[in-house]
Amino acid sequence: MGNLVRAMADEPLRCLVEIPKGSRNKYEYDHESEVIKLDRFLFSSMVYPTDYGFIPETLGLDGDPLDAMVCVSEATFPGCMIDVKPIALFRMEDDKGIDDKVLCVPLQDPAWNTLEKLDDLSKALRDEISHFFSVYKDLEQKAVRVDGWYSREDALEEIEEARRRHQRQDDRDGSAG
Repeated sequence: MGNLVRAMADEPLRCLVEIPKGSRNKYEYDHESEVIKLDRFLFSSMVYPTDYGFIPETLGLDGDPLDAMVCVSEATFPGCMIDVKPIALFRMEDDKGIDDKVLCVPLQDPAWNTLEKLDDLSKALRDEISHFFSVYKDLEQKAVRVDGWYSREDALEEIEEARRRHQRQDDRDGSAG
C-alpha cells in the first residue's frame, strides 16, 4: 500500500446519500442542477440493503462519481452527508462498464464504527448486498456481472485513483474554458 493511500486510511471520508436503505426509489444526484432527482422505481421487488450514494470529488471508471454503500442502523435521507470510513470494495460491471462500490461505515454510529475490514461485516449482510446487485436489474433486462468483494486496501486505492481521475477531468475542463 502506497504512502498516500496509507495516509488516506486515517482521513475521514464523506458520502452523499442518494438512496436510503430500504428504498425501491432510485434517486440520482443531478450535478448540473445540483438537486437529487427520482431516476426510476426499481423493477424488482427488492430494496437497497444499505444507504447508497457517492463520494464527492471522485470519478469512477463508469464516468460517474465513485459509488458508496453505507451500513446504517436507520435509513437516512436523500441529500444526507455522512462522514464515513471505507472497509471494503465491491466490484461489479453493468451496461456502463466497471461499477465499483466502496462499502463504508458511519463514523458517528457506535453500532458500525468499530468495523475496520470486510471480515468484520456479517456474512449475511455481505451475501445480501452481493445478491441485491447481482439481480436488481434483471427485470429491466440489463446485464450485470458481479466480480465480488475486495479488501479495505483495495477500496482505499480505488478512492485515490478516483480522486486522481476527477482532478484530471477538472484540469481538462478548466483548461478548455
